[in-house]
Formats: sequence, structure tokens, C-alpha cells
Amino acid sequence: MDHGGVVHRTASSSPSGDKEKIGYSDVDVENAHIRGLETSSETALHRGLKARHITMIAIGGAIGTGLIIGTGKALAQAGPGSIFISYTLTGFIVFLVMAALGEMAAWLPMSAGFTGYASRFCDPSLGFALGWSYWIKYIIVCPNQLTAAALVISFWVPRERINPGVWITIFLLGIVAINYFGIRFFGEFEFWLSSFKVLVIVGVILLALIIAAGGADGHARGFEYWRDPGAFKPYIMEGAAGQFLGFWSTMVTATFAYLGTELVGVTVGEAQNPRKTIPRAIRLTFYRIVFFYCISIFLIGMCVPYNSDELAFANSSVNNASASPFVVAIKLAHIPVLDHILNACILLFVFSAANSDLYIASRTLYGLSSDGSAPKVFRKTNANGVPVYSLVVSAAFSLLAYLNVADDAKDVFNYFVNLVTIFGILTWISILVTHIWFVRARRAQGLSNEMMPYCAPLGIWGSYGALFMCILIALTKNYDVFVGDFSTKYKTFITGYLGIPVYLILIFGHKLWTKSKGVRPHECDFYTGKDIIDREEEEFLAAKAAEKAIKPPNAGGNFYKKWVSWLF
Repeated sequence: MDHGGVVHRTASSSPSGDKEKIGYSDVDVENAHIRGLETSSETALHRGLKARHITMIAIGGAIGTGLIIGTGKALAQAGPGSIFISYTLTGFIVFLVMAALGEMAAWLPMSAGFTGYASRFCDPSLGFALGWSYWIKYIIVCPNQLTAAALVISFWVPRERINPGVWITIFLLGIVAINYFGIRFFGEFEFWLSSFKVLVIVGVILLALIIAAGGADGHARGFEYWRDPGAFKPYIMEGAAGQFLGFWSTMVTATFAYLGTELVGVTVGEAQNPRKTIPRAIRLTFYRIVFFYCISIFLIGMCVPYNSDELAFANSSVNNASASPFVVAIKLAHIPVLDHILNACILLFVFSAANSDLYIASRTLYGLSSDGSAPKVFRKTNANGVPVYSLVVSAAFSLLAYLNVADDAKDVFNYFVNLVTIFGILTWISILVTHIWFVRARRAQGLSNEMMPYCAPLGIWGSYGALFMCILIALTKNYDVFVGDFSTKYKTFITGYLGIPVYLILIFGHKLWTKSKGVRPHECDFYTGKDIIDREEEEFLAAKAAEKAIKPPNAGGNFYKKWVSWLF
């Protein structure tokens, strides 16, 4: 295929899902690779993710132990007012990141995801650094989730009775099997797991509201705990400065809780009609952030005082229901059994997170290969459209979870969590920088907002604002290590900031090795491969129109779409 991007099909893909993989002649298979956009039958992903899959995966990536468990430590450290402000502010930053990503993904849904956008619209070295740092993040966080699963089970079965390695093996085999059976199976599985997450969070919000109003034990708490012991807890020092430091310390917790929302950018290569489904998932993310995070955080601050003795577990390495502020609220309201039910829900949350993490790791390595930044073997797919070699290599790193079998290795994973957070922030920074370059380039080439399938609501200025906040959080995320005896905190400092030099080394090392240069606005390539996406979209819409003409109108479906689909 020349750079003009004309490919001759011998077997058309079926938008309805019967044959999602595009077929090409043998001659074209060898030459059809467009950097970042796979078209060969041997390397193309299947477009098996429907609109409902994409929207649920988007919110499912954000709902996890960071919300259910991580808020306990933040509440104990800074108070209810601090966590409400930090989670709300970080949620708005996340929406700006998602909107920036959505604008690029709607224009050209590339197999390489946001790695490909960074290489194509900004700088190949940025794409290289973004892809590898994102992959490093997920090969760390996946075994960490498997470790968390073993800790959750320890709520019922102590590690002295059954070795945690047993649970790690069961979960690891499960997530590898789910990922191996193809995107349609994965999408359906994650849809139902994410739907369950939504139901649990809705139930938790209702429960917190009932407890705050006094419906559980007759004690109407209201804003009692906001007054005594207070809404803002001083941290490191007393007074207003200490209260601000307490608030800022929770920005890191909030950031960690939201990491994963950007994974919708990894799914674009496997989404049906991505120009419609991706922007819709992003728009709904804003409402869900408000509903799931802001409201639940607000209510839990009304149910649990930050100085409660029951929050002691929140500051330890415990990663089960004992560390959840929602369980603390249940105990303070003297409600039996519910703590065990919530722990079972947390177990499913962790399993879903591990499953998604392995998926993202494999697709990120696939995207790197598609973008020319990893060996070609990693972009080969099987009959199910699964990049098997990428999956196997990514799954191999999950064996690190067996470090949990030894008690003295738990600290290693606490440091890994610190690493994950900085790599996650660097991912957001890269997406925002790419979007700024994207907007500058399309303005230089006369591509107006009206020509875009989707535009970020606040445009380039929203990305500038979010970029400033992300850089500020990245530089100050572990500011407390500089207070007191540094010799006892140097490991936290190293893991907290190690990602930054690694990221910069990847960028400038790639520049030195490849002599690559940044993409100039007037030279930015907006069109190579776009004709393929246009044809796929036309075929999909035509098939849907034909299907709609045959089926009678569904009044119940219209009600669902209008009033319920934003939630599910």
C-alpha cells in the first residue's frame, strides 16, 4: 500500500458482527500496513465491542478499589471536605483528558490507540515513550490486582490456612482464559461485571444516604461530622496551611482512584462504529463521575468521622473490606452481615480490574508493534482477533503476583502502586499534549470544529488547564517525603518519581536513536487510512438501517436509551 492508503478488499467486513475482521488479497496482506492502523487479515483486531460494551468498560475502568477502599486512607488523613474537593477537581481533570482523547479517536479510530495519536499528530518519540510507559504501568498493576484479590479473600480465610498463591493461580488462569477467547466474549463479560459494579455503587450510595439520614440506627448524622471533628484535618503542620497540605495529599489518592478511565482510548481498534460510541462513552463519563464519585464521597463524609478508630485499617496495607470507609459506616450504624456482602463485591471488583488490566497491557503492546515501536510479532492476531503473543508476554509479568506468597515482599507492591500512579499521570499528560498539537495542526490545515465528529467542549484551553494540573500533581505527589527524616523515606521518593526520568529517557533516547523530529502543524497527516474507517462506518450504518427497517419499533428500548442508558 502506498502512503495514499488505497486498499482493495476481497472480503468485506460485516458491521453487524458476523465477520468483524477485514479480509484482503494475499498481495495486499503484505503491504497493507498503515502505521498505527492495522488492515491485514493476519494483524487486524475484530470490531466486536458494541456501544453498550464501550460505555460500560469506560465507567468500569474507573470504579474499583480506589473508590471503595482507597477513600478510607484519604478520609483518615485529610477529612471529608478535603476528599470531596479533591475527588471533584480530579474528576473534572479526567473529563478534560477523556474529551481530548475522544476528539482524536472520533476523527481517526486507530488500532494503536493513543500511542498512535501521539506518534502521528505530535512526535514519534512521544508515542514511543507513552506506549512503553503505559505498558509498564499495566504489567505492574495487573499482578498487584491479583495480590489484592488474595488479600480480599484473607477477610474470610487467613493466609495461615490457605497459601495466597492458590487464589492468585485461580484468578490468573481465569483472566488469561477470558482474554484468550476474543473481544466479543471479553466485551460481554466486562459489560455484566461493570453493570454489577454500577449496581453495587448505587446500592452503597443509597445505604450511605439512609445512614446519614438516620434510617439505619435512628441517629440522623447530617453534617455532624463536618462540624466535629471537622471537614478539614491538618496534615504535617497545624492551622490553615496544614489543612491545605491535607487536601493536597488526597489529590494523589483521587488520581489513583480515577486511573483507568482513559482505557476507552485502547478499545477504539475493536469498537463497532467508534465515531459514535467513543464520544458517547466520553460524554457519559462526566455524568457518571458526578454521580458515582462525587455523591458517594460526599455521603461517606457524613457517615464516618475522620478520627474514627475503625479507620485504623485504612492506613495499613490491608486491601479488603476492613479498610473500606463504607464498611466502617456499616459498623458504626450497627448493621450486621453487610460487611461480608461488600467484601464479596470488592472481590469481584478486583477480578474485573485484573481482567481489564491484562486486556489493556496486551493491546498496548499490540499498539506499540502496530506503531513500529515494538517487534512485529506482537501485532499478529489469531482467528479470534486476539494478539496472542502480546497477551502471553503481558500475562507472564503477572507471575510477579507470587511475591505475595512471602510476607516480607508486600512492601515491594506498595512501591509498585506508587510507580503506577506516576505512570498514569504521565499518560494523561501525553494525551493532553497530543491533543494540543492535534488542534494546532487541524487549525493550520483549515479543519474547523464543524468538520470534527466530536470536539472537546472546552477545546485547546481545557487541555492546557488540565495539563497544568497534571504536571503540578506529578511534581508534588510525594511532597511529604521532604518533611522529616529523608533517610527513612527515600524508597518512597524513588518509586514516587522514578517514572519521570524513565519517561524522559524513553523520549530522548528514541530521538537520539531514530533522529525523529516533532510533527509540524502544516505537515500533520490527518487522512492516511481515513478512507478505510469511512467505508467501515458506511457499511455499519447501512447494515443497522436495514436491520432497523425489518424490526418493529421498540418502545421499551427507547425508554432505556433515554432514561437508563446513561447509568448502564
